[in-house]
Amino acid sequence: MAKSFSEMEDSNRSGNPSIHEVSDPARRQVLRAGGAAGLGWLAALGLAGCASGGSGALLATVPNRATVKMGFDALPPSTADSVRVPLGYVAQTLAPWGEPAGIAGAPMPAWKPDASNSASEQALQMGMHHDGLNYYPLDGGGSTSRRGLLVINHEYTDDGLLHPGGLVPWTADKVKKAQAAHGIAVIEVERAAGAGSAPGAAGWQMVRPSKYARRITANTPFAIGGPAAGHPMMRTAADPAGRLALGTIGNCASGKTPWGTYLSGEENWANYFTAADTPTAHERRWGIRKANWYRWPEHDERFDTVRHPNEPNRFGWVVEVDPMDPQSTPVKRTALGRAAHEGAWVAVTQAGRAVVYSGEDARFEYIYKFVSRDTIRPARPGVSPARANADLLDHGTLYVARFDANGRGRWLPLVAGQGPLTPANGFADQGEVLIKARQASDLLGATKMDRPEWLAIDEATRWVYCTLTNNRDRGKPGFPDVDAANPRAENVMGHIIRWQEDGDFDGEGFAWNHLLLAGDPANADARTQGNIRGDAFGSPDTIAFDPRGLLWVGTDVSTSSMNQGPYARLGNNSLLCCNPATGEVRRFLTGPVGCEITGATWTPDGRTLFINIQHPGESPSERSSPEEPSRFSNWPDKLPGSRPRSATVAVWREDGGVIGA
Repeated sequence: MAKSFSEMEDSNRSGNPSIHEVSDPARRQVLRAGGAAGLGWLAALGLAGCASGGSGALLATVPNRATVKMGFDALPPSTADSVRVPLGYVAQTLAPWGEPAGIAGAPMPAWKPDASNSASEQALQMGMHHDGLNYYPLDGGGSTSRRGLLVINHEYTDDGLLHPGGLVPWTADKVKKAQAAHGIAVIEVERAAGAGSAPGAAGWQMVRPSKYARRITANTPFAIGGPAAGHPMMRTAADPAGRLALGTIGNCASGKTPWGTYLSGEENWANYFTAADTPTAHERRWGIRKANWYRWPEHDERFDTVRHPNEPNRFGWVVEVDPMDPQSTPVKRTALGRAAHEGAWVAVTQAGRAVVYSGEDARFEYIYKFVSRDTIRPARPGVSPARANADLLDHGTLYVARFDANGRGRWLPLVAGQGPLTPANGFADQGEVLIKARQASDLLGATKMDRPEWLAIDEATRWVYCTLTNNRDRGKPGFPDVDAANPRAENVMGHIIRWQEDGDFDGEGFAWNHLLLAGDPANADARTQGNIRGDAFGSPDTIAFDPRGLLWVGTDVSTSSMNQGPYARLGNNSLLCCNPATGEVRRFLTGPVGCEITGATWTPDGRTLFINIQHPGESPSERSSPEEPSRFSNWPDKLPGSRPRSATVAVWREDGGVIGA
């Protein structure tokens, strides 16, 4: 999630009312004050434990899953440069940055530990900084789950690690290599032969070459679908029709559709562009400025908004990829709205419509929902489910969330011509509403949230969960105050919110509460103590339900905060398991130094868990020194002088049982 970028961006200067303007002023003051008085108000609302929420609604409102047990002993916090799992489990590194992806008919360039691989070689290798991922079975799933595809996001690059010499000198070839290290990878994996009745006896391996293997980069052509396709604000000199964008960047979290495709969110895309000395109002609202972290505009002019003012409008979308068809053109789905998308997750209504939830990982930004106009179509002879639903996400209604102080909420439609979304206010048509989704949400009075990241949908209970990682500016002078949904000033620990729609997933009203407030009960400041029942953690990020209905949470504590201050006792980032029915939280996995734990996907039989270790060895500045690439970590190779590499980790039980059971 490129932490400093998300923590740094704060572009919402709208005057739309936040919850604190309609909530009880007495509550607001105690929360601003912090301390024991603040948590006393939380207790009065039923927030003293993991099991209750902002409306005072108790966890008993959620169908009971208390009989689902966690069959592992919790790990203690760790500061070791390794991946640790409970006794009886195995963790295997798979597909690290630089490993050949195995594309059929293409070369398979080997990883060079001195980072001297060329741009053309990198385009055939696993990209950098693995993030979201999903597993797609090729063997029908069921009880075997031995062969499938992994689709993996590569969010961003650390140029100090990626190139010999880092940024010095900065060249066009280095820009091309950085662009090749971004995007998405599709790889084929299988359980090694000979596992028999004990799956733990053999691990996973990449299948190379594979007819499915693919690398999508910052230079791969993307079709533009939905109402913004062909819009004047999407047209450029290279694409005067405004229907074919080049590349995807900032790919963060991921979702899997019921029709078998992969959804990836373009998150911190604004950091790749440079603007004039005085950015336009549109650019300012999206965080585009003169300064540029990646320096791509120096050698690729399309990232210079003075020369190409519409190019940024072609990023910030949810992109859809068909992993089963490596020849298919990926699509940017503009009907889902433009944002700093963390990712996208799909629920299905009883009538068969797709509902896509998403949030944008930036301070004081919003949570969205898209409801498809049409129902999901079945496959036909000669037509795959993906092709049958090739335009499903191009038609429907986009909404933005408002969380009210009474534990209720509303989905506000972002529809041109409705309410304030008129030409007089700068919204000539639906395409402009979607391209300027932030500005439209500002006018509608949506709730400014504390960095909404991953979402998870519990199909059985029909509750939707969202991690709010943190927001150090909440309640500071000049920034939005605390509110019922975001109840802690200077929220350095984060929390998890959840809601249940009225009637069905396409309902326009909902009830909400908090699953938990993250923190460490040993902290002196009550605002950072949280209310977790079990193992303490902060900065929740990745979130996903396993096949048994347990909720898994990966953390993303920044390297500048890790093992310091309120995080002093929490160790490296970790993966934890929470039973929403009991509130119990247990630490299952700890990562190496400086990493983020991100992505969580299971084989259909629940016997293998895949997660990603992103940016091991990250420096506090988030850019490594090329002279000391392994200063903080040399995971996973663990060889003298080796540089750290993001990688996927496969986890299974030695006895072949279900993960966590």
